[in-house]
Amino acid sequence: MVATDSGDDAAIWQISPERALVVTVDFITPIVDDPYLWGQIAAANAVSDVYAMGGEPIFALNLVNWNSIELPSSLLVEVLKGASDKAAEGGWLVVGGHSIEDTEPKFGMCVIGEVSPEGLLRNTGLRPDDVLILTKPLGIGILTTAIKSGVLDQGSQELVIDYMLQLNKAARDAAVNHHATGATDVTGFGLLGHLKKMISGQSLDAHLNLDMIPLIDGAYELAQNNIVPGGSKRNLQWTMPDLCVNGQSATDLMVLADAQTSGGLLFGVGPEKVHEVLQDLAEMGLTSAAIGHVTQGKAEQIHLFGHLNR
Repeated sequence: MVATDSGDDAAIWQISPERALVVTVDFITPIVDDPYLWGQIAAANAVSDVYAMGGEPIFALNLVNWNSIELPSSLLVEVLKGASDKAAEGGWLVVGGHSIEDTEPKFGMCVIGEVSPEGLLRNTGLRPDDVLILTKPLGIGILTTAIKSGVLDQGSQELVIDYMLQLNKAARDAAVNHHATGATDVTGFGLLGHLKKMISGQSLDAHLNLDMIPLIDGAYELAQNNIVPGGSKRNLQWTMPDLCVNGQSATDLMVLADAQTSGGLLFGVGPEKVHEVLQDLAEMGLTSAAIGHVTQGKAEQIHLFGHLNR
């Protein structure tokens, strides 16, 4: 039902009229020093694609690249425990995996889930006049880069880690319950990159109200000081031909292109459902916002209005 042609978040294979499998894989290098937290974050990041398709994870296989010469096995045990505990929180099982020797450690998961074909969320499902809902603030990639650079205070580290640990399960529930249309998770391609994929080939224009986009505290100032992931710069370069910029700063654009790990969901709902969706998300404890809308438009451009709040 879904393969590589649309650049969607996961592959979908229908096995009966009522059932389809969701299959995805993702792994990351260490972004925090604590191995247990790294395992949790990697698991939350990997399963996010299943939630973005409207699915429910069933089981996962670990993917491990490990430098056994320099790193003790006790650290790997902590990584695996973190991933297993996050899986237990989300209600899926870890049933095995594979490991290889590598000079740079990496960890992730291949996650298998299930979705009803009627409840499937695709990244290409947006309709004209749909309102865009974002379920986590931007800036995760910027703050994790600051962690690696040793310039982020303890409080800010704990804040960004909490966002990365947050499963997108509740956001998925809100999207499915309110009959969301296009949906994706905002991860490596940044908000601009993922939104570009959502409108590409759909004869739609996107309109973003930057005043409404939530940011993690400190992200804007760090970006002003060029503490940003290399992937964010590549994202911005890739999306610039599709942007209609209206006085936004270079920092605004860089934050919008932030390459994130375990970011939130981005999906569309009808204008009449926005208040109820945001209310439900707030009751679930999520920092969400209506950040723009889409219109019919063969140019397939992203129009920017306003400025990010620092």
